[in-house]
Amino acid sequence: MSAQPHSDTASYVADDPETALKYAIQHIEGDRVQIVEGVIQHIVPSWDHENVADKIRRQISPVVDKLECLTGSGDLDLPGTANWFVPDLAVVPGDLAKGAGALLPGQTLLVVEVTSDSNGDTDRIVKRRRYAEYGAPLYLLVDRQERTCTLYSQPGDLGYTEVHGPHPFGTPIHLPDPFDLELDTSEF
Repeated sequence: MSAQPHSDTASYVADDPETALKYAIQHIEGDRVQIVEGVIQHIVPSWDHENVADKIRRQISPVVDKLECLTGSGDLDLPGTANWFVPDLAVVPGDLAKGAGALLPGQTLLVVEVTSDSNGDTDRIVKRRRYAEYGAPLYLLVDRQERTCTLYSQPGDLGYTEVHGPHPFGTPIHLPDPFDLELDTSEF
């Protein structure tokens, strides 16, 4: 179940705690927040963090345009859990993004998380497990603390069944179909 839409004319009634929590974080003005295993986290990425996400966005942009997709850091809902993720970068089909609030991880083509000192274990463990559980086909983990990149693919209920890496920064990472490109990681 995802959060109910807000209307200026209708009152809000919480059907369950998950709905109430997800509704509440969507209405915190001026802040980007996510919920990880029931814990609300404010998202305040550093410029260095944003730089890595931007380098990836620029490299995949020509393919994303051909696929008529969109890159961004929009909300991903994980129904049935107290999770509402805001990835550092996701690639989604353009037609799904139009008029959408949150999407599901399985509606993405690629999800990218860039670790920070404060969230490294969340990205390495919790998000990796949950993205697989909810069908994100490709999960790229850019681990700035370990200075490695790992590409996870073939999601299943017990996790990703294919793991490419960890590879040290500087090693090209092949993003498979529909991207079919080598990602240069030398400047991460």
